[in-house]
Amino acid sequence: MQFFLYLSDFIVPFLILSIIVYALLKGTNVYDTFIKGAHNGFLTVIKIMPTLVGLMVAVGILRASGFLDFVSQIIGHFTARVGFPGELVPLTIVKMFSSSAATGLLLDIFKEHGTDSYIGLIGSISMSCTETIFYTMSVYFMTAKVTKTRYTLAGALLATTAGLIASIILAGMVTTGRGL
Repeated sequence: MQFFLYLSDFIVPFLILSIIVYALLKGTNVYDTFIKGAHNGFLTVIKIMPTLVGLMVAVGILRASGFLDFVSQIIGHFTARVGFPGELVPLTIVKMFSSSAATGLLLDIFKEHGTDSYIGLIGSISMSCTETIFYTMSVYFMTAKVTKTRYTLAGALLATTAGLIASIILAGMVTTGRGL
């Protein structure tokens, strides 16, 4: 185990050095290429900033208005039947829009229920195996100028559902002592 910890300290510097050496061997001006890429990245950030601000404001409004609590009470009655606590419904909804806002909700859940509780475990696992669907679609599709998303939303929602099911199963295995 100590070997892997030692090795992990050198992976990123090794990759960076490898890229630089490869570029130099190919005759690429590394500094100019880096500056050009940093400039393009900065322009991309400027382009997506209105979308990011809009998403953050929308999540803030939903959270402050009490709408998320209202939705969690309604949907929570159905999700509790399959082992998914209603308290996690707002976390799941917010995670589709903003990972940082969902992290704030998860911390609130940890304070109320504890990190090792069934609810805390499901929340932790679901945060790691679901995606910020609408953030990703809006930012990356806008940046890449994709106009026909086809089955992206349906596929992302299916993947999120699979992640939520996995979180229920894994948290159940941990709390009953049957696995992991």
